[in-house]
Amino acid sequence: MTEPSPSNFAAPWEAQVFALVVSLQEAGLFTWSEWADRIGREIRPADGPEQAADYGAWLATLETILAERGVAGSESVAARTEAFMRAAAATPHGQPIRLENDPLHRPR
Repeated sequence: MTEPSPSNFAAPWEAQVFALVVSLQEAGLFTWSEWADRIGREIRPADGPEQAADYGAWLATLETILAERGVAGSESVAARTEAFMRAAAATPHGQPIRLENDPLHRPR
């Protein structure tokens, strides 16, 4: 699989997803062949219509692989997503969203 060009991201989170995928592939969590197969199944499911091949699909594919490999379970991902959404709602417009802005955040 040829890596996409990181020069045209619509939002910062897309660049972050791209960087995570590249970093985890380089760390050996999966091969590019495996990634291509998995992202292909995400955007062209056997039991439904073709989906957009966007970074949302990349994120969903990455979350699935992380859960399957025991790196981050689906409950952990869901909890982090909820925390991020609360933090986003509590962050002033134009400021970076940080999990520390989550009103339910408890420092470790």
